[in-house]
Amino acid sequence: MGKMTTGEIYTFLKNYAYTGHLATVREDGRPHVAAIWIVVDGTDILFTTFHSSVKGRNLQRTGYAALSVDDSTPPFTAVQLEGPVEMIRDQEEVRRWAGIIGGRYMGEDRAEEFAARNGVEGEWLCRMRPLKLSGIAAITE
Repeated sequence: MGKMTTGEIYTFLKNYAYTGHLATVREDGRPHVAAIWIVVDGTDILFTTFHSSVKGRNLQRTGYAALSVDDSTPPFTAVQLEGPVEMIRDQEEVRRWAGIIGGRYMGEDRAEEFAARNGVEGEWLCRMRPLKLSGIAAITE
């Protein structure tokens, strides 16, 4: 078991297409968690959401989120990030990144399908700039 460095955290996030769990805060203070697909761009974490979804509304209001990503197979690894999230409405950017994200999780041969499916009006690109990062590798070793 070992605490991960920032470099190890980004390597984990870039090299494996694990589902992330995004935490936001509702207007009444209750937490909300949603499963998301992500991609790393430099040190930013990108994902898409529909602007009127619970997470979309929460992000528009607070501009901040936390993200957990883990490998659920032994010896288990888990990382957590938090930071501000910029909401980008530019349809060309949304479509481009929706294709990259879809291709990462579903295979490059389906990237265009996911660009068309998720690169629609009302879907926004979210760019998280992590300020806090932590991770533990090989938790059970």
